[in-house]
Amino acid sequence: MAPKRKQRNNAASAATRVTRSTTRRATTTATPAADPELPKTKKAKTTTTTKQEVETKSPPSPVVSEPEILDGRKTIIIEHCKQCNSFKTRAIQVKDGLEKGVAGVNVVVNPEKPRRGCFEIREEGGDVFVSLLDMKRPFKPMKDLDMEEVISDIVEKIR
Repeated sequence: MAPKRKQRNNAASAATRVTRSTTRRATTTATPAADPELPKTKKAKTTTTTKQEVETKSPPSPVVSEPEILDGRKTIIIEHCKQCNSFKTRAIQVKDGLEKGVAGVNVVVNPEKPRRGCFEIREEGGDVFVSLLDMKRPFKPMKDLDMEEVISDIVEKIR
Protein backbone atom coordinates (compact mmCIF):
# COMPACT_ATOMS: atom_id res chain seq x y z
CA MET A 1 0.00 0.00 0.00
CA ALA A 2 1.16 3.54 -0.84
CA PRO A 3 2.05 5.89 1.97
CA LYS A 4 -0.47 8.60 2.82
CA ARG A 5 0.24 12.16 1.85
CA LYS A 6 1.00 14.65 4.47
CA GLN A 7 -1.65 17.29 4.88
CA ARG A 8 -0.42 20.78 4.19
CA ASN A 9 -1.88 23.92 5.60
CA ASN A 10 -3.85 25.20 2.54
CA ALA A 11 -4.65 28.57 4.13
CA ALA A 12 -0.98 29.45 4.48
CA SER A 13 -0.11 28.47 0.92
CA ALA A 14 -3.03 30.46 -0.52
CA ALA A 15 -1.98 33.56 1.39
CA THR A 16 1.45 33.56 -0.20
CA ARG A 17 0.09 33.58 -3.71
CA VAL A 18 -1.18 37.05 -4.74
CA THR A 19 -3.31 37.45 -7.85
CA ARG A 20 -5.13 40.43 -9.35
CA SER A 21 -8.51 39.16 -8.28
CA THR A 22 -7.45 38.58 -4.69
CA THR A 23 -5.92 42.04 -4.42
CA ARG A 24 -9.06 43.57 -5.86
CA ARG A 25 -11.22 41.76 -3.34
CA ALA A 26 -8.90 42.67 -0.52
CA THR A 27 -8.94 46.39 -1.32
CA THR A 28 -12.70 46.60 -1.72
CA THR A 29 -13.49 44.77 1.51
CA ALA A 30 -10.68 46.31 3.52
CA THR A 31 -11.38 49.96 2.59
CA PRO A 32 -15.02 50.51 1.85
CA ALA A 33 -15.63 53.84 0.16
CA ALA A 34 -17.10 56.19 2.67
CA ASP A 35 -18.31 58.80 0.17
CA PRO A 36 -18.36 57.49 -3.37
CA GLU A 37 -18.16 60.37 -5.84
CA LEU A 38 -21.35 60.79 -7.77
CA PRO A 39 -21.09 62.13 -11.31
CA LYS A 40 -21.81 65.84 -11.40
CA THR A 41 -25.07 66.76 -12.99
CA LYS A 42 -25.14 69.57 -15.51
CA LYS A 43 -27.41 72.45 -14.76
CA ALA A 44 -29.61 73.84 -17.47
CA LYS A 45 -28.64 77.28 -18.67
CA THR A 46 -31.07 79.92 -17.65
CA THR A 47 -31.57 83.14 -19.51
CA THR A 48 -33.17 86.24 -18.17
CA THR A 49 -34.73 87.74 -21.25
CA THR A 50 -38.21 89.12 -21.23
CA LYS A 51 -40.72 89.15 -24.04
CA GLN A 52 -40.00 92.79 -24.75
CA GLU A 53 -36.29 92.10 -25.18
CA VAL A 54 -37.05 89.18 -27.49
CA GLU A 55 -39.34 91.35 -29.61
CA THR A 56 -36.81 94.17 -29.86
CA LYS A 57 -34.02 91.85 -30.93
CA SER A 58 -34.04 91.47 -34.69
CA PRO A 59 -32.72 88.28 -36.30
CA PRO A 60 -29.33 88.69 -37.97
CA SER A 61 -29.97 89.77 -41.51
CA PRO A 62 -28.16 88.02 -44.34
CA VAL A 63 -25.83 89.93 -46.64
CA VAL A 64 -28.54 90.35 -49.26
CA SER A 65 -31.81 90.31 -47.35
CA GLU A 66 -34.20 91.33 -50.11
CA PRO A 67 -33.50 92.42 -53.64
CA GLU A 68 -34.45 96.05 -54.02
CA ILE A 69 -35.07 98.12 -57.09
CA LEU A 70 -32.32 100.72 -57.06
CA ASP A 71 -32.82 103.91 -59.09
CA GLY A 72 -35.16 102.25 -61.58
CA ARG A 73 -32.72 99.38 -62.19
CA LYS A 74 -34.15 95.97 -62.94
CA THR A 75 -33.36 93.16 -60.54
CA ILE A 76 -32.72 89.67 -61.86
CA ILE A 77 -32.81 86.78 -59.37
CA ILE A 78 -30.82 83.63 -60.05
CA GLU A 79 -31.80 80.75 -57.79
CA HIS A 80 -29.54 77.72 -57.92
CA CYS A 81 -29.28 74.57 -55.84
CA LYS A 82 -26.22 74.08 -53.67
CA GLN A 83 -26.20 70.34 -54.20
CA CYS A 84 -23.68 70.39 -57.05
CA ASN A 85 -21.07 72.84 -58.30
CA SER A 86 -22.46 72.75 -61.84
CA PHE A 87 -25.38 74.89 -60.61
CA LYS A 88 -23.00 77.43 -59.14
CA THR A 89 -20.81 77.70 -62.24
CA ARG A 90 -23.80 78.27 -64.50
CA ALA A 91 -25.28 80.84 -62.12
CA ILE A 92 -22.01 82.78 -62.01
CA GLN A 93 -21.74 82.58 -65.80
CA VAL A 94 -25.25 84.00 -66.22
CA LYS A 95 -24.59 86.72 -63.63
CA ASP A 96 -21.40 87.87 -65.36
CA GLY A 97 -23.06 87.75 -68.78
CA LEU A 98 -26.04 89.82 -67.66
CA GLU A 99 -23.91 92.42 -65.92
CA LYS A 100 -21.79 92.81 -69.06
CA GLY A 101 -24.71 92.70 -71.50
CA VAL A 102 -27.06 95.15 -69.79
CA ALA A 103 -25.85 98.28 -68.10
CA GLY A 104 -27.70 99.12 -64.90
CA VAL A 105 -29.06 95.67 -64.11
CA ASN A 106 -28.91 94.31 -60.55
CA VAL A 107 -28.26 90.54 -60.45
CA VAL A 108 -28.82 88.70 -57.16
CA VAL A 109 -27.81 85.07 -56.63
CA ASN A 110 -29.79 83.03 -54.06
CA PRO A 111 -31.39 85.80 -51.97
CA GLU A 112 -33.27 83.11 -50.01
CA LYS A 113 -32.60 79.47 -49.26
CA PRO A 114 -32.74 77.75 -52.65
CA ARG A 115 -34.95 74.81 -53.48
CA ARG A 116 -33.41 71.41 -54.07
CA GLY A 117 -32.55 70.58 -57.67
CA CYS A 118 -33.62 74.03 -58.83
CA PHE A 119 -32.11 76.37 -61.42
CA GLU A 120 -34.27 79.40 -62.06
CA ILE A 121 -33.62 82.81 -63.56
CA ARG A 122 -36.40 85.37 -63.06
CA GLU A 123 -37.07 89.06 -62.88
CA GLU A 124 -38.12 90.35 -59.51
CA GLY A 125 -41.52 91.42 -60.83
CA GLY A 126 -42.37 87.83 -61.71
CA ASP A 127 -41.25 87.31 -65.33
CA VAL A 128 -39.53 83.89 -65.40
CA PHE A 129 -36.82 83.41 -68.03
CA VAL A 130 -35.60 79.88 -67.19
CA SER A 131 -37.19 77.51 -64.68
CA LEU A 132 -35.84 74.01 -64.12
CA LEU A 133 -37.29 72.49 -60.96
CA ASP A 134 -36.89 69.20 -59.10
CA MET A 135 -34.03 67.95 -61.24
CA LYS A 136 -32.36 64.71 -60.30
CA ARG A 137 -28.78 63.75 -61.02
CA PRO A 138 -27.09 64.03 -63.55
CA PHE A 139 -29.10 67.27 -64.12
CA LYS A 140 -29.47 66.63 -67.84
CA PRO A 141 -31.95 69.48 -68.58
CA MET A 142 -29.59 72.05 -67.08
CA LYS A 143 -26.48 70.66 -68.74
CA ASP A 144 -28.22 70.63 -72.13
CA LEU A 145 -28.79 74.40 -71.94
CA ASP A 146 -26.56 76.57 -74.10
CA MET A 147 -25.76 79.25 -71.54
CA GLU A 148 -24.59 81.82 -74.10
CA GLU A 149 -27.92 81.51 -75.89
CA VAL A 150 -29.84 81.77 -72.60
CA ILE A 151 -27.91 84.91 -71.65
CA SER A 152 -28.54 86.56 -75.04
CA ASP A 153 -32.29 85.75 -74.84
CA ILE A 154 -32.54 87.29 -71.37
CA VAL A 155 -30.63 90.41 -72.47
CA GLU A 156 -33.07 90.87 -75.39
CA LYS A 157 -36.11 90.47 -73.11
CA ILE A 158 -34.75 92.97 -70.59
CA ARG A 159 -34.14 95.67 -73.21
